[in-house]
Amino acid sequence: MLPDPRSHRPLIMGRRGAVATNHPLATQAGFDVLRAGGNAVDASVAICFTLGVVEPMMSGIGGDGFYHVALAGSGEGICYNGTGAAPEGATVERYRKDGGIPVIGPLSTSIPGTVAGIALMHKAHGKMPWSKLFDTAIDYARTGFAATHGYSHFAGENRKMLSADPRSKKVFLDPKTGNAPEIGSLIVQEDLARTLEEIAADGAEGFYRGRLAKRIAAACQAQGVLLTERDLAGCQAERAAPISIRYRGYEVRQTPPNSTGFVMLQELKIAERFDLKSLKPGSPELIHLLVEARKRAFLDRERYGTDPRHGNVPLDRLLSDAYADECASRIDRNKASAPEPFSAAAGGDTTYYCVVDSDGNAVSAIQSINSAFGSGVTAGDTGTLLNNRMAYWHLEDGHANQLKPGKRVRHTMNAPLVLKDGKPWCVFGTPGADNQVQVNFQVLIAMIEHGYDPQQALEMPRWTCMQPGQAANYPHTGEDAVTLEGRFSKDAVDGLKKKGHPVKVVGDLEGPCSVEAIRILPNGVKMAGSDPRRDGWALAY
Repeated sequence: MLPDPRSHRPLIMGRRGAVATNHPLATQAGFDVLRAGGNAVDASVAICFTLGVVEPMMSGIGGDGFYHVALAGSGEGICYNGTGAAPEGATVERYRKDGGIPVIGPLSTSIPGTVAGIALMHKAHGKMPWSKLFDTAIDYARTGFAATHGYSHFAGENRKMLSADPRSKKVFLDPKTGNAPEIGSLIVQEDLARTLEEIAADGAEGFYRGRLAKRIAAACQAQGVLLTERDLAGCQAERAAPISIRYRGYEVRQTPPNSTGFVMLQELKIAERFDLKSLKPGSPELIHLLVEARKRAFLDRERYGTDPRHGNVPLDRLLSDAYADECASRIDRNKASAPEPFSAAAGGDTTYYCVVDSDGNAVSAIQSINSAFGSGVTAGDTGTLLNNRMAYWHLEDGHANQLKPGKRVRHTMNAPLVLKDGKPWCVFGTPGADNQVQVNFQVLIAMIEHGYDPQQALEMPRWTCMQPGQAANYPHTGEDAVTLEGRFSKDAVDGLKKKGHPVKVVGDLEGPCSVEAIRILPNGVKMAGSDPRRDGWALAY
């Protein structure tokens, strides 16, 4: 059975290369690099910095990212961790004294790692000069980009926060009214353009240890942000092997901790114990099994998700056949399990993109400033909009994700990549906080078990499941419900309720996340899909 026949976007196909991102201008930037002879990594650099300009509410140089590469020929996988640690001044005692970690504002910012991560990947695999990959981002920052419906929506939702910072208010809101800009209004970021020129010329070194670093740190100190020159200078991206499992003959790779990509792998391992192919897509029987697998994996996320430099994440056990058997055996096919409280994640305003080049190199990338427009604070005249990633920390003693200076926070960001017969088969992913791994889970199940192409898989009706949260000094909780988009049948809704699931129904395309995907066929054709739930777009040639 195919998805709802109402088609929102066509499947894009080409023989040489493909790009899919959460914004058309960023997709075009990466596409232009591929057509100029760059590889997937070069295109990723252009996309990274262009997204930071045209989608400032989702990512930027003041945030974090994970960059996952699969090399053509060898199939070797490398993950580049561009996530920053907590500043030296960010201690549990400090925030407990203040009554908790602010969700926005100066004290919500951690060390940004995006520039370090993307630069390390480019140094290892790029073909084109670093400095040549910034032209599009600089141009849109200096001359402006047109506000989309999505941009205006997020600007309106966050008007109060942006208004608290004079520079953020001037740049991101209508300068005359102080409200969200109208559709088509130009958003000009001249300070950011100059900063991008410095990064293009001096590389990541300048951002973390050069003149630009000194300016960023000085602005942060003047504005009450904890970041110091020492914090920036100590930021180093890391290169690591991906973690992986086998699923129905495919190799599914994920970004390792401090990413929680392992949660998606656990979901798949548990689900593999059931004959999913025999279950009708969108049926209550299928949704029930996937929801129950998700519940069990998320409990382990809360128990073990951490920076592996500061705690043990027992992946050998969590991703083992024996543990998957144990988890699956506790699933009652006719009854929803009782929810167990855990601390739900903050934020979820992130961006994802993927690229495959003519040689078959593939990049799966995700980056974020956490909540929409991050902290709302722009670092002085650098144009750097700072993240509010501190909101993801826990303060309670003994928690795997307890705050510690120099430690990386647990990230919901993950960048999956799938191989078949040792070659990249699909690269895909989504923003969306806790929803990421469960939506990625559904999309991959649809492609592998039910034969959906990428566009079909990401347009299919979507469910998400949250559980109630409980955590001292942690303001975000989940609603105890399975949320279904309106295109699910009445039988699906009634069937889930009969099994004991609280159900909430939203509009047809109002489910969370915004998936981008590229599939590579054996003949070399790249099939690219882009989610209609956001401003994303796909191109191939």
